[in-house]
Amino acid sequence: MSKYATVDPTTGSVVKQFDTMTDAEVDSVLETAHAAYLTWRRVDLAERTGLLQRIADAYRERSDELALLMSTEMGKPVAQAKGEVALVASIYEYYATKGPDFLEDELLDIAGKGTAVVRTEPIGALVGIMPWNYPHYQVARFVAPNLLLGNTILLKHAANCPQQALEIAELISQAGAPAGVYQNLFATNEQVATMIASPLVQGVSLTGSERAGQAVGSVAGANMKKCVLELGGSDPFIVLADADVSVAAREAATGRFANAGQACTSSKRLIVEDEVWDEFLESFLSEARQWTLGDPSSKETKMGPMASLTGRTELAAQVDDAVEKGATVHLGGAVPDGPGAFYPATVLSGVDPTMRAYREELFGPVAVLYRVDSAQQAVAVANDSAFGLGAAVFGRDETRARDVADQLEVGMVGINTTVKSAPDLPFGGVKTSGIGRELGRFGLDEFANKKLVRGLAT
Repeated sequence: MSKYATVDPTTGSVVKQFDTMTDAEVDSVLETAHAAYLTWRRVDLAERTGLLQRIADAYRERSDELALLMSTEMGKPVAQAKGEVALVASIYEYYATKGPDFLEDELLDIAGKGTAVVRTEPIGALVGIMPWNYPHYQVARFVAPNLLLGNTILLKHAANCPQQALEIAELISQAGAPAGVYQNLFATNEQVATMIASPLVQGVSLTGSERAGQAVGSVAGANMKKCVLELGGSDPFIVLADADVSVAAREAATGRFANAGQACTSSKRLIVEDEVWDEFLESFLSEARQWTLGDPSSKETKMGPMASLTGRTELAAQVDDAVEKGATVHLGGAVPDGPGAFYPATVLSGVDPTMRAYREELFGPVAVLYRVDSAQQAVAVANDSAFGLGAAVFGRDETRARDVADQLEVGMVGINTTVKSAPDLPFGGVKTSGIGRELGRFGLDEFANKKLVRGLAT
């Protein structure tokens, strides 16, 4: 089977396959991207923002068909897929409307004579390497600010969503992007490494696993290329003793089981103070039972299959390892009979450092609950992780909740809310969860030349 293929996760059957590009095509797309950059960077800003707005409009117009294709290729329930399409449209529109303000020269207050401004300029062709779990959103948060800047894009999408990759390229082209400004790549890993190393490419953005980040980061570093790496997460969700337990349980279940738990910022580790442990466990299990499996193309389905059999096999192995070493299964925990990559909502407790589930990211619908005797212990458990992406703290005393939040080693934290993406909020983590930020003004600065222009009166 080809590296790039649509495999229906509800059945495991191959729907469509696509050939990878040749090495000669690699040379061609590099030259095309660089040539397009030399023109695109000089295009009037109003034309660039106009393109972004037309892309936003196209996403809204084609919401139903794009959501259905998402459901077919990676199993996302259509209701959630439509939510992703709406978020994508809002990202393109945000940069279309707010972008010009972000690009204005910044006048510096300097001690010396004359003037000094910092000008935000593009840097060139960029490589993007994107995942399958949010196949349109992840692309948008990289592409929108960089098209606004005047950079050009070479985009390698995940191998299991090739039809969506082609749809994105077609949509951007039909919105009026000049040839070469955005190019889809059905490339091998080796070809991507060649592109990153090319002098015609100035940076690379990856959303993916820690292993992928290490590989891409090493190539980028060896060739002095700027990189943004948004990697894995094992987000803590802390429930303090004074929390509204019913609200916390509902938010935790949504945060864990939406998209079949296949999200970097999913609430993977639920850390609960002893005083409310029994109440929270009962309430959370009640919420988790509502996340039943179903056909992702149905509007009523809350949880479809995982995106692949490979992913389900890995998740099941992590759960089995925990159970064999003494963890308690409160719900789920077994691969269901029948075709497809389905895995039920699963709740574990009693997980300890001897188990894979303690240290590794569980990229599927499995929640792990930890019982702690204080807020201090909750912080210690939360920070005992190589990851540092997002977190949530629930408690009625907002001052105390914020104090706990301030002690967490993460890039994003919500008080009485989970981390939710929005166009104007910076997204990114610390530790092994990545390097750099996306979205908002901060996302616009990652692949920009912040050029100092100093002037003296003659």
